[in-house]
Amino acid sequence: MGRVLIVCGSRGMAGAAVLAAKAALRGGAGYAVLASPGGISAELTAAAPSAVLCLCGDRQRERLLAEDAAAILDQVGSAQALAVGPGLGTHASTGELLRELWTRSARPWVIDADALNLLAEAKTIRASLTPSSILTPHPGEAGRLLGWEGGGRVQEDRPAALAALVEEFGCVVLLKGAGTLVGAPGRAAWTNPSGNPGMATAGSGDVLTGLIAALVARGLEAYEAARLGAFLHGRAGDLAATALGQESLVATDLLRFLPDAVRQHPIAC
Repeated sequence: MGRVLIVCGSRGMAGAAVLAAKAALRGGAGYAVLASPGGISAELTAAAPSAVLCLCGDRQRERLLAEDAAAILDQVGSAQALAVGPGLGTHASTGELLRELWTRSARPWVIDADALNLLAEAKTIRASLTPSSILTPHPGEAGRLLGWEGGGRVQEDRPAALAALVEEFGCVVLLKGAGTLVGAPGRAAWTNPSGNPGMATAGSGDVLTGLIAALVARGLEAYEAARLGAFLHGRAGDLAATALGQESLVATDLLRFLPDAVRQHPIAC
């Protein structure tokens, strides 16, 4: 059902990589390959035994570095979908790594979290993004990508912010928040009807990243993968909120209820 390569993780942030990997597998990917630093191998093996590990560096390595590009690019050719960002960190050498990956790979990427912050700083590589790449910023990240002051201006007019992001980057954009928006060049903006405030919790975005990457790996076009991923993610959150309450909802609950969301709304691909 497709192979997902996720470039992710750093010391202290292994959980983000685990959430993304498990979401990709719950979304129907046959394999979830984690390109991560060797220093978090024990955590990844214990928490995500179903994932395949592409470890870079020894057990002392805390983060991915520019020197890891060749090893990660070796994995790109066998992957149907690529994702980057969960728990990655924003070290300067990690930024150099992403520049190398994006300029040497013509594949579309699902880009989230720290990778968005690195992208905001590296304006020269924006031309390397393909039209089918998918950006998944929350309002604060969206503001940084646009060079605006924080996320307040984004929240004042979310449709305008979405349009500005699509025009600026020329690819699919999923703007998170209440009423998540999805847009793409030449496509109408779409508002997600599912989801609830309890989903505004750490790790929720990592689950979304892995899920969207799985849908791309299964053959969905990027805009449709972003829309369906947002909906299923929100639906899992709604099921979790019904069972557990919004106040107690955590990201792992989304993984627990994602199979029910998929069963209710089968993925046609």
